[in-house]
Amino acid sequence: MKHLGENEMESILIVDDEEEIVELLDFYMGNSGYKTFKAYNGKEAMEIFQKENISIIILDVMLPGLNGKEVLRRIRQKSSIPILFLSAKGEDMDKIDGLFLGADDYMSKPFNPMEVVARVKALLRRSSIFNNNDEVNCITTIGDLNLDEKICRVYKNNIDMELTAFEYKLLAFLMKNKNRVFTKAQLFEQVWEKDYLGDESIIMVYISKIREKIEDNPKKPKFIKTIKGLGYVLEEN
Repeated sequence: MKHLGENEMESILIVDDEEEIVELLDFYMGNSGYKTFKAYNGKEAMEIFQKENISIIILDVMLPGLNGKEVLRRIRQKSSIPILFLSAKGEDMDKIDGLFLGADDYMSKPFNPMEVVARVKALLRRSSIFNNNDEVNCITTIGDLNLDEKICRVYKNNIDMELTAFEYKLLAFLMKNKNRVFTKAQLFEQVWEKDYLGDESIIMVYISKIREKIEDNPKKPKFIKTIKGLGYVLEEN
């Protein structure tokens, strides 16, 4: 993510093919002090993203031409910018696909625009902490994993694992609390900093993504273990 100048306001790219939704979010985000950019298809979204200094993206799944999942995939090849995924109510596979592709959070339509504002503020706050964590100076080592909190990175055999902000936060929490079992609810509330509403998919997806990056064999993990009926634990071998 590009860093903002001292007097530069944070900017939001709103992407949806429904004009009423774009205008509604534009109104609420503008009233909350954000600069907004609007796109109605994937091609427009990519053009704006490449040209402007965007702080966060609100991205709909169902877009004409270049759909939301493909836009997300392309952006994740270049940037860890926070992305809030929008999907139709009940489309669980869209949510899960979005998380696997690198979305940071999701909301179902119809939504309360004030909740969208709250989610955006939370994502930007966490992203700011992730990118500007200069006061921490702590190395945690577990096996061949090294957590460097000063620069918010995790290395395996000195190779950067290239984690997203939420992958890093979840893994860092587990590493700093090694050998302790946490329920999905506890992990959700710790990492996403909001009440757990019983949606297990977001934790399961992120654990799976982290295992793909840090485990030699993700199907037989040696670090993050599943404790059936309880939750997860990161064990020191």
